[in-house]
Amino acid sequence: MLSVADALSQILTEARTAHPVTRPLSDALGHVLADDVLSDLDSPPFDKALMDGYAVVASDVRPGGTRLEVVEEVTAGVVPQRMVEAGEATRIMTGAPLPEGADAVIKVEETELDDGDPRRVRILADSALPGQNLIRRGTNKRAGEIVVEAGTLLRAQELAALAEMGCHEVRVYPQPRVAVLATGDELVPIHSQPQPGQIRNSNETMLCAQIRQAGATAVPLGIARDERTELAARIDAGLEADVLLLSGGVSAGVLDLVPSELQRAGVEQVFHKVRVKPGKPLWFGVLRQGDRSKLVFGLPGNPVSSMVTFELFVRPALRRLMGIDPAEPQTLTARLAHSHSHRDDRPTYFPASISRVEDGLRVSLANWHGSSDLQSTVGANGMAVLPSEPVEYSSGDAVKVIRWSSEAP
Repeated sequence: MLSVADALSQILTEARTAHPVTRPLSDALGHVLADDVLSDLDSPPFDKALMDGYAVVASDVRPGGTRLEVVEEVTAGVVPQRMVEAGEATRIMTGAPLPEGADAVIKVEETELDDGDPRRVRILADSALPGQNLIRRGTNKRAGEIVVEAGTLLRAQELAALAEMGCHEVRVYPQPRVAVLATGDELVPIHSQPQPGQIRNSNETMLCAQIRQAGATAVPLGIARDERTELAARIDAGLEADVLLLSGGVSAGVLDLVPSELQRAGVEQVFHKVRVKPGKPLWFGVLRQGDRSKLVFGLPGNPVSSMVTFELFVRPALRRLMGIDPAEPQTLTARLAHSHSHRDDRPTYFPASISRVEDGLRVSLANWHGSSDLQSTVGANGMAVLPSEPVEYSSGDAVKVIRWSSEAP
């Protein structure tokens, strides 16, 4: 039986980053940039004021109140027409270009009109420094410098920086389409009232949400009954996507038909079963198509098993497909908020709540009753990694943890 590390290694070997595509900048949020983008101009493109006030020659400002002649008013978007010389000032607004000759801006709160005459201003400050309340051309970025590096996950701020440089389209790695197929005669849609022996299909809702959180596109396929004809048709539909997730049907029961139907569809098994709790029955395979492979995961039907195996194995695969590096889950160290007696012969990924405290991270284990106990995960935001051996933990002991999302606790 494979270890978690070996199973993840085999998955990431098969998960090759997709070929880049060109997208309008407005559609690039959440994608990973495929190429460095260079600045086509200086940022800012001119010396500009950072405050409303007066552009002056700094050496003119002296203690006791300096009187200057106002030669012009410049607002944002207007090019100054007059040079500022000794004894002169230009009334200027935030974002407006700095007139030639001026080397400082006195904010308006430190000035007053001289006898109410808008043509003369009195500077109340006792001094001014060159560069005060202004930003020089090219301070943020010079033409030809990298604005956003290849491999960057594009957020609002990266998109804005690219827009400033006139980059209206970018080459990015596409977000994979991930089909979700829940299997089992016991499942009913979530709007249905379960009859005896039935349960609602919560896994589809959960997995589609996890897919979207990972930055991919979820394609829900509904429920496939434990019957070969229906299952085969749904699997064939799911293989139209880049990744297919099946929930249930991968254990050893008489109606666990998923592995054989995947084989019929041409999917090559890479491994079946991982030494992990929860999630031991995990199945992984590929449908090879030229230089590309479609990834297929048979996730256990119990919801916490599906949730955990998605975070451990599917999310890293999606990250690799989207060009995000590193793909592997980040393991952190946290201190236990309470004692815990651990007994298991497999590494256990225990639902937990991770929070930041003054001296680092703290983790509280959920009141978890096994892989079917979905309710215990409400409020959890990660999992503690417990070893395959008996351990008596005390409050304050260090344990490894993995967050379920990219948000820092």
